[in-house]
Amino acid sequence: MSFSAKLQTVGKSLVHDSAELHVQGSALYIDDMLEPEGLVHVAPGYAKEGARGKIKSVDLSAVRAAVGVIAVLTAQDIPHKNDCSPTLGDDPIFAVDDIQFHGQVIFAVVATTRDQARRAARLAKIEIEAVAPAVTVQDALKEAKPDLLPPYAFRQGNVQKTIAAAPGQIVGEFEMGGQEHFYLEGQIALVIPGEKGTMTVYTSTQHPTEIQHCVAAMLGVDDAYVTAECRRMGGGFGGKESQAAQWAALAALAAHKTGRPAKCRLDRDDDMMLTGKRHDFHVNYQAGFDKSGRITAVDVLLQARCGYSADLSAAICDRAMFHADNGYYYPEYHIATRRLKTNTVSNTAFRGFGGPQGILFAEQMMQAIAIQTGKDALEIRKRNFYGRGRDVTPYGQKLRDNILLDITTQLEKSSGYAKRRKQIDAFNKQSPILKKGMALLPIKFGISFTFTQMNQAGALVHVYADGSVQLNHGGTEMGQGLYQKVAQVVAETFGIDVSHVAITATTTGKVPNTSPTAASSGTDLNGMAARNAALAIKERMTAHAAKMWKVAKSQITFANGQVKAGRKAMRFGALAAACKAERISLSSTGHYKTPEIYWDRATGKGMPFYYFTYAAACSEVLIDTLTGEMKVTRVDILHDVGKSLNPAIDIGQIEGGFVQGMGWLTTEDLVYDAKGVLRTHAPSTYKIPCASDVPEDFRVKLYESKGNVMDTIYRSKAVGEPPLNLPISVWCAVMDAVAALKPGTVPKLNAPATPENILKAVKSL
Repeated sequence: MSFSAKLQTVGKSLVHDSAELHVQGSALYIDDMLEPEGLVHVAPGYAKEGARGKIKSVDLSAVRAAVGVIAVLTAQDIPHKNDCSPTLGDDPIFAVDDIQFHGQVIFAVVATTRDQARRAARLAKIEIEAVAPAVTVQDALKEAKPDLLPPYAFRQGNVQKTIAAAPGQIVGEFEMGGQEHFYLEGQIALVIPGEKGTMTVYTSTQHPTEIQHCVAAMLGVDDAYVTAECRRMGGGFGGKESQAAQWAALAALAAHKTGRPAKCRLDRDDDMMLTGKRHDFHVNYQAGFDKSGRITAVDVLLQARCGYSADLSAAICDRAMFHADNGYYYPEYHIATRRLKTNTVSNTAFRGFGGPQGILFAEQMMQAIAIQTGKDALEIRKRNFYGRGRDVTPYGQKLRDNILLDITTQLEKSSGYAKRRKQIDAFNKQSPILKKGMALLPIKFGISFTFTQMNQAGALVHVYADGSVQLNHGGTEMGQGLYQKVAQVVAETFGIDVSHVAITATTTGKVPNTSPTAASSGTDLNGMAARNAALAIKERMTAHAAKMWKVAKSQITFANGQVKAGRKAMRFGALAAACKAERISLSSTGHYKTPEIYWDRATGKGMPFYYFTYAAACSEVLIDTLTGEMKVTRVDILHDVGKSLNPAIDIGQIEGGFVQGMGWLTTEDLVYDAKGVLRTHAPSTYKIPCASDVPEDFRVKLYESKGNVMDTIYRSKAVGEPPLNLPISVWCAVMDAVAALKPGTVPKLNAPATPENILKAVKSL
């Protein structure tokens, strides 16, 4: 896609399409919609005690007799399929014979008000024949059948022999925790029944097609009888990719049984207990390296706590493996995963989709090698970068666009790394209690769904006779600015101001068979699909203008709201009206599929990613070795987004992604007790970052790129998931600070680096 012509709309820092509405509080979310006459409310019901065991008895008589209760639903009320899983059919909407985690839904209450439904749900008397649950990775490994899914690995070379022969060896073990999505808008769905069994589902979801399919399968109707719609979400982060389905199903079942509109909105505590998290991992590894610190072989086992059903764990754990190299070349490797079953809610997609966990392993290893050898960690990292002759990943993909060294070197210079490194070392020598740490590291993040068929998108574009444009596509808006970027693409295609492009809600009624908005591919896929639709209309309009003016089509230009050919000109709207008068179609669908990519899982080789996004971050921290308290004092970021479609939105994504990732690695600690009950199930006990946690000195710049080497939409690059990995530099800086207490000894630091875990790391030296 050429940049030869001057762009009018693409590349501009235009305001988010909902920004004013957000500030005014008038942006409509599902719970803001006017409630239809006769609306009923649905609340899930579960056993107060027990996380695993056979259901001995369920007494719902008090529930049915409660004030306002209209119906009580169980698995017996489901007409067809009792399942809300995205993959293997192993996640029932209602548990039947046994429960597999605390809070697993057994029934649902339908009542006149939400408060009545929730209060009634608490009156159930459920008896469970309890069995000791497997809660942690260690618990799972003690089970007779610990693996939820088969183990999987990438292999090359005689790894153990090479490690044994290496001049240097490192052995490491650590844990990284999960993370609650904590979207501002919780899980919610509003379902309106129609004639002949049709349903309209207003749902806060990243995957309307998944909702459509789940509801249709549950009711036993064709997909075409169910329409799923989402105008915007108050955050998603992966938590609404697959796990919005159960709550939409409950609302749809209530609508089906009562013939009335139904809404299901989870309370925050229930939302946190009943929905999945980022996967936590237990990591064991060995590596060999030469005298310079360059790696010769790596052997790593990533053991994931997946929860009780498959959900998206297969692809998430695969992506952890895909990113276990980050920016580093491993000549020989054994990169293995185990996907372990636990009696906890099924873990699910979370921004990065396993990639951050793989990258955290790679960076912990690099930091550990540097500490053990006494070398500068940045130098160790640079010596292991992919480069000429060292440019094939463990999954067989050759890097075409490697800018790791350039982007890291630029940030090294702009952040004053060398000078600050000396200052930090000097400070630590004279400060026995307070210690500073710093880490500068790169990010290489693969962009595409690794399940190849998901790399497609559709769009529907209408041009009206007045020259205004209506835009619809399969991507969903969760605050990330996707709608605005795609609108800019369409406006650019027609040469009109973006204010004339009306953005409409994502709906399966306009664009079918959509992929989820995930894998950082929303703009790549939907931007191209929308452009293709707009180009089809533009071609018809161009042909008509050429016919009217008796000129070649190549002479027609669209810019600044005008259509021109030499001295001839007319408004875009006037041409639209002329086309309508001549019975020329001004509506078109568009479709796009990512080219070239493929993945052969059996051989572990392919090109699963269309391209890579690169970035680098330098973080400095200050820790108190007596209390474990930590403060991030400065962050420098340089991020590659190719040719940005909207620099302001991209920088916002980088800043927000960094802070969210920093929460995962420093404050957000999920605590389950031995009975499998989530104890950190509210903001009172689960600490997400707040405004005061944002680094005061926070410097973010976009890398000056000539554009993506691959043919993406206007040569841009994805920016959704990559920045979440940058705060791994914060965690490594903490590791660096703790290591200053005893140079040469690698501290045992787990993630998140809470004050408790920092103190444990201090005591490990």
